Amino acid sequence: MFFIHFLEHVLTLHPSFFGSHVKEYLSQKLLDDVEGICTGDYYIVCVMDMYDISEGKIIPGSGLAEYTIVYRAIVWKPFKGETVDAIVTSVKNQGIFAEVGPLTVFVSKHLIPPEIKWDPDSTPPQYTDNADQVIETGTNLRIKLIGLRNDVRNMFAIGSIREDYLGFVCSRYHRLTMACWLTHLSSARTL
Repeated sequence: MFFIHFLEHVLTLHPSFFGSHVKEYLSQKLLDDVEGICTGDYYIVCVMDMYDISEGKIIPGSGLAEYTIVYRAIVWKPFKGETVDAIVTSVKNQGIFAEVGPLTVFVSKHLIPPEIKWDPDSTPPQYTDNADQVIETGTNLRIKLIGLRNDVRNMFAIGSIREDYLGFVCSRYHRLTMACWLTHLSSARTL
């Protein structure tokens, strides 16, 4: 789920950057330091704006200045029970690995519907129901998060596709090619 948070970050600035463009340098350094990182509880998607830049305090013995910046950011925090769309990155006999942006999700073979089976003879490796559902690298999946683990800089999740409306999702590309194919079939039948 996405939220807007007020956050605080401390930056140090080398004396060579002191001057009339200090604020521009601090704002760029803030963007470089915090956008796209995981704090352990959430991911910082983007910095919207800065509200307060403290006056620089010189650090004794180094000459560096320390600034505290209060800023507003859009953050993403996944929750247990949340349904997300993911892209499969790896398919193994034990299950499926998928990514939801920066979050890595593992779907165990026990959390995959029983009609979708591991096909060891296929290339690339895949789970399939021998009909219209093929789960391989690059497939879009709708996954329900059933467990989360936070590290200092990463988050991992366990997911399930064993409930209604979860699992294989047609991507826009697949829908377009399927629509073109069906149009072609219908026009071929009229000839």
